[in-house]
Amino acid sequence: MLLTEESFVKVKKYGLPMLLTEDEGVKTFLANLTAQLSEWLEAGKLQRVVLVIMSKATSEVLERWNFSIETDCEVVEKGVSREKSDKEIMREIQAIMRQIASSITYLPCLDEPCIFDVLAYTDKDVAVPFTWVESDPKLIANPQMVKLHSFDTKIHKVDTLVSYKNDEWDEQ
Repeated sequence: MLLTEESFVKVKKYGLPMLLTEDEGVKTFLANLTAQLSEWLEAGKLQRVVLVIMSKATSEVLERWNFSIETDCEVVEKGVSREKSDKEIMREIQAIMRQIASSITYLPCLDEPCIFDVLAYTDKDVAVPFTWVESDPKLIANPQMVKLHSFDTKIHKVDTLVSYKNDEWDEQ
């Protein structure tokens, strides 16, 4: 399925303008995905989430958005409270969202139909739903990499890194 510009609606989230999908299939996929990721996150079992953008024609990986998650085990296991205001957390999320939005200035233009996949890296003892399948890591050979801002909630620290395919044209 190809999502076009008309498949999105402009909304304001985290104080920033964003495009959200109106495609019911994608919305259902994302609702199921976030429900499962939330369960693992709350249990402290989720280590990393990776959004992979691939060529629809060749399945070649063009971009790989890596969100590494460090969980404060003391908070999850013992219920220890950490002091951080929701306003501080919101500011950090806004900063990373701005940086993601501005990434269009250096990422190569995706001028072909693309598909996406989401990879979840969990602890080995985690029960995986039968609808999920094992996958290779979908790496990019000799990628360009850019580290983005981190953000820290009271329980989790998230480091973000985008890898993308080298544009051979730029290197000649």
